[in-house]
Amino acid sequence: MTRKSAGGREEASTPEWVEPMLAKPDGGRLREGPEWAYEYKLDGYRACMRIAADGTTVLTSRNGIDFTDEFPCLAGVLTEALDGRSAVLDGEIVVYNDAGQIDFGMLQERRGRYQTHRGSVRREEPFEDVPIRFLAFDLLRLGGVSLLGEPYEERRGRLTQLPMPDPFRVEVVRGFTFTDLAADRRTPRHLLEHVKASGHEGLIAKLRTAAYTPGRRSDAWAKHPLIQTTEVIVCGYRPGQGRLHGRMGGLLLGAHDPDTGDLVYLGDVGTGFTEAERGRLQGRLDTLERKRQPFAVAPPRADTARAHWVEPVLVGEVVFRQFTRGAGRLRHTSWRGLREDKRPAEVLAPRREVPSVAEPRTGDHAKAEPAIEEPPAAPPARGTKITVQAGERRLTLSNLDKVLYPDGFTKGEVINYYSRIAPVLLPHLEGRPVTFIRFPDGVGGEQFFEKNVPHGAPSWLPTVRIARSGSRGTGEPITYALLGELAAVVWAANMAALELHVPQWTVGADGARRPPDRLVFDLDPGPGTSIVHCCRVAERLHDALAEDGLTPLAKTSGSKGMQLYCAITTGDPAAPSAYAKKLAQRLARETPDRVTAVMAKAQRTGRVFIDWSQNNPAKTTVAPYSLRGRDHPTVSTPLTWDEVRACRRATQLVFTADDVLDRVDEHGDLLADLDVTRAALP
Repeated sequence: MTRKSAGGREEASTPEWVEPMLAKPDGGRLREGPEWAYEYKLDGYRACMRIAADGTTVLTSRNGIDFTDEFPCLAGVLTEALDGRSAVLDGEIVVYNDAGQIDFGMLQERRGRYQTHRGSVRREEPFEDVPIRFLAFDLLRLGGVSLLGEPYEERRGRLTQLPMPDPFRVEVVRGFTFTDLAADRRTPRHLLEHVKASGHEGLIAKLRTAAYTPGRRSDAWAKHPLIQTTEVIVCGYRPGQGRLHGRMGGLLLGAHDPDTGDLVYLGDVGTGFTEAERGRLQGRLDTLERKRQPFAVAPPRADTARAHWVEPVLVGEVVFRQFTRGAGRLRHTSWRGLREDKRPAEVLAPRREVPSVAEPRTGDHAKAEPAIEEPPAAPPARGTKITVQAGERRLTLSNLDKVLYPDGFTKGEVINYYSRIAPVLLPHLEGRPVTFIRFPDGVGGEQFFEKNVPHGAPSWLPTVRIARSGSRGTGEPITYALLGELAAVVWAANMAALELHVPQWTVGADGARRPPDRLVFDLDPGPGTSIVHCCRVAERLHDALAEDGLTPLAKTSGSKGMQLYCAITTGDPAAPSAYAKKLAQRLARETPDRVTAVMAKAQRTGRVFIDWSQNNPAKTTVAPYSLRGRDHPTVSTPLTWDEVRACRRATQLVFTADDVLDRVDEHGDLLADLDVTRAALP
């Protein structure tokens, strides 16, 4: 406790630590009204700055850890401004990147280096290449007088009156009141747009009359994040493969159930790590290994293959897009770093709410506005309908929390995936009549092919009527859907049309069928083989096609096999099948023990079947980026030839919806060059 000396000046003892007041989520509804003030939501380490009368400075984390040695550049900055008074400030330690935005990743990287060197002779390394800043947003004590009982407005006023002699190291967070905004003919929504454009994490709304309540999560502070983050407990990991061999590949995550306190499984995270961080994490994980999983209920067996379990003592933070109601899983996660300032006992699982239809990509993936926007509202109850904006159209969606895959992947997540993958999916559907495979009760229920557009399809959906193959003009033509825009893809997903299949030809503006423009080889592994064997056959096909002047590109089927595509020109609809059959038969003659060109199942054991018949104008192939109706939401995924050649295990080429979204962020569309490599069919 700070005391007064006989001369009236304070003694140099450091004021006591004040446990921080915490904000509650605002449920998506930004608080508005003259009783509210607003501050930027910061993306760093929460810290209490305690300054003695002689300027001695102590930095303490939100859970009482001493940060002082880690951030020595912040010590003594306010000594002159306080003029012999002690003080306690609440704020956040942050790092700014070259673009002038707060960068939590850089702060984490700096902390990793500090942790590595603090036990060595280099422990005083200043890390001047990563400048630190303390952004203060509350004044809790000044000159030996506690301000905890004063209203926020009073504390804020006294904080802003303190001189800031070095604002590049210590500065006051910018604040706004509702009244100030109104005077400028602006609203909190305008402020939120500014916050979003400038790269901040969100806003904190604070009740102007509220006292400071240490250690409490209060309704007087309401946080409105623009990205979703949550703390997690590291409970295990999967070893890396390929280039990550010998290092952690992904972490298995947990948190405490907010009602029971049980440790529950939340899913995993495999992206967002730097190479240096993977190495540092592996070193810590090695010292924490345990034999059995630590959860109250064992995770799904499919999630724990190759898992190494660790003592649940490390706390980290992830960005996520969804938390599924049915399975209680975090979806589309990205690692942000360890949180040394938080205890495992504090980490609670999110409440099980319905996932949003389409959240903006977060972290490193935040590149565009969400394709589908839903007005802020309470999550809909199961079975209710919501209206969303998809491109230029408004659609009504229903049953978003209905589980369509055994692992808990919901209809809302299916719609979310298709809305986000649409920019790279749509070029592969353009002008091609679509056959749907629908799973209205999920992949464990009844499924059916649907070629004709179903009753109730929107009037704006383009369709085309095409005579049935082999009908000689006597059969009823089929009315196919054409999916040429985001809204059409979302409409299909809302029907639980998990799989999209298209032919190797397109229709013109007049609805007439054009000649085939793609050649396809479908490689189907027979009993005793896998996609690994398909890759070896694909390499041979690649060389043969290249010799004929064609440029093959590869993708997985999303099931067991894979396909090769070549963009071609031909005037004969029968020519692609004839060419593909001839090439398939050649490979079968050369290696009859490994390849067959015959569809008969008796001929396929231990062999890869090259299905050349999918070039028949009546046949379709699963579209690139289509989901498949399997136990997990796997996707027909474009591949690089390096991936094909390097494949030695079937699991290397299994990609889920989450994986594919990350791949597209990193690589773009690996089939984007298909049409520019078009060549005449030999």
